[in-house]
Amino acid sequence: MTWEEFVAEATARHSLHESKMFGMPCLKRENGKVVAGHWKDGGLTVKLTNEAARERTLMLPGAEPFDPGMGRVMREWVLVPAAQSGEWLHLVEEAL
Repeated sequence: MTWEEFVAEATARHSLHESKMFGMPCLKRENGKVVAGHWKDGGLTVKLTNEAARERTLMLPGAEPFDPGMGRVMREWVLVPAAQSGEWLHLVEEAL
């Protein structure tokens, strides 16, 4: 699934809109809070506040804690590779 396909599906199902955060394409809630983003390698960054959901997501092949490149992992964020794009919609639902 491409980012564009993902955005079309996610925004059709949920009250989300496409935006940008620090230049990264992302999906935001109506209140402006970011739920997920399209990382430069084609992966999805997703904010999972539920620890169990985060741990399950980290078990996906290639998934890892998200570090935007500053040498510091963002606590509740997971980077899920494009190879796992079939999981992206489910992960946004987990995040919501």
